[in-house]
Amino acid sequence: MLEQLRLLGGYNQWMNQKIYNAAAQLPTDELARDRGAFFGSLLGTLNHIIVADIIWLLRFSEHPAQHPALDEIRAQPKPQALAQILFDDFTALSMERNRLDGVIITWCGQLASSDLDHKLTYRNMKGETSVKNFGSLMLHFFNHQTHHRGQATTLLSQQGLDVGVTDLLALIASD
Repeated sequence: MLEQLRLLGGYNQWMNQKIYNAAAQLPTDELARDRGAFFGSLLGTLNHIIVADIIWLLRFSEHPAQHPALDEIRAQPKPQALAQILFDDFTALSMERNRLDGVIITWCGQLASSDLDHKLTYRNMKGETSVKNFGSLMLHFFNHQTHHRGQATTLLSQQGLDVGVTDLLALIASD
């Protein structure tokens, strides 16, 4: 499973680069235009992915292994809402996305197989406590990103922008 999570970390970074490269072609007002997506605009959707990533990385940073890659995450404030706009400037948003993707790649490289069996206790945004398998929560983390990137690619497509191949298959090595 560890190898698969590292693959998903690379896929996450690859897809984010493709989406951000396409989105950079849009004017600011088009990025922020409400298009009826879950989080309104493309800017809202991309912010939501970052917000959720930070929330989950903060939760993951509580793992007893105290993975050093998450040290800088531990020091940052927790977003207050899933629809919070952390960055209304696309350049700043892109820089944060690049930073987070680097943290995720480094962190996945620090994980040991035994880390995945840990039962993580965390609170959701409503303050409710859950205890779940760490490895399964990581799968959720990457699946959540994929779900909302699918929305982002649709919003880009509606603007006439094609991000190209989006399949994980493109990153799976041939035997």
